[in-house]
Amino acid sequence: MTQPSLKTDSHYSIIICLFLFLTTLLGCKDGPNRSEAASSAESAEKETVSEKVKVIFDTDANNELDDQHALAYLLFNGPTFDLQAVTVNATYNGGDINGHYEEAERVLQLCNLKDSVPLLKGANGGFSEIAPTFDPENYDGQEAVDFILESTKKDSVIIIAVGKLTNVALALKKDPSFASRTRIVWLGSNYPEPGEYNQDNDTIAMNYVLNTDIPFEMVTVRYGDPSGTDAVKVTQSEINTKMPGLGPKATSPITGRHGGTFETFGDYSVSLFEYIDYHGDPPSRPLFDMVAVALLKNQAWGEQKTIPAPVLIDNTWIERPDNPRKIILWENFDKQGLLEDFYATLENPKPISK
Repeated sequence: MTQPSLKTDSHYSIIICLFLFLTTLLGCKDGPNRSEAASSAESAEKETVSEKVKVIFDTDANNELDDQHALAYLLFNGPTFDLQAVTVNATYNGGDINGHYEEAERVLQLCNLKDSVPLLKGANGGFSEIAPTFDPENYDGQEAVDFILESTKKDSVIIIAVGKLTNVALALKKDPSFASRTRIVWLGSNYPEPGEYNQDNDTIAMNYVLNTDIPFEMVTVRYGDPSGTDAVKVTQSEINTKMPGLGPKATSPITGRHGGTFETFGDYSVSLFEYIDYHGDPPSRPLFDMVAVALLKNQAWGEQKTIPAPVLIDNTWIERPDNPRKIILWENFDKQGLLEDFYATLENPKPISK
């Protein structure tokens, strides 16, 4: 075997050293870039998570059918919402608290989130029944109210209330500091006219809340008035055309409120619209509660104004123009934009992650 000369050996050594130097230089140059890219991706992910709106959905789920559609819309808007819990309260048309709990549970199961989202029982009775003998260690609605209080101590959480305001009033009674760490978006009232189902189920609770400092937004109903959520209506024909099969297939089917077996929320929606009364021309039903959820996704779907907090006395709204306590009033909703997004969400659901 021929031995390499010293000159050749030296030549190879120089080449090897140069190669190692360049490799090290490039490695140092690329290393930070890879690290920076990973860091940017991580920051973007954290930013996306932090941008989600943390909410608790407080509902009388078994009253009619808008609560169920609002809840499904919320559950399928994963990129927008971080749902902390569903809490229920009982109103006249839906039976006792167990009926409202069971209907909310059906929707959670259809959306495959029954075991992921806390579902808690709130007030069965009204504020005027509970408050006079209120025991902070043992009271009607305690499971839901205590959860609401604890959740808002940990983080900024908005309460979307789409039933009576009893749970909110009880939270304020038990812990007045609750007013400084949350915000209430309530679907209710025909303000400035009297009446409205959620309001009338507990006017005492509503006035109690209005007389505190808690940030409060009133998403108006206004039956028969195009300026309220009553205008965001759908017909049975529209539901029968658009809703069948929408939503993911449930891992476990449910038995519906009116009987029947269902594997998707869309099919259950058709059933709910089959067993309901219709009003107007054409006959239709509003998706009231869905609007309250949607406004937290896009405020452009409604108009808001700030007013001095009024109070309801003997079924009449009393204006208090000098009241320093202000609330936000929502009206004049974009029906087309709201319904387009509702159907688009159900057609391409992105469930919340827990």
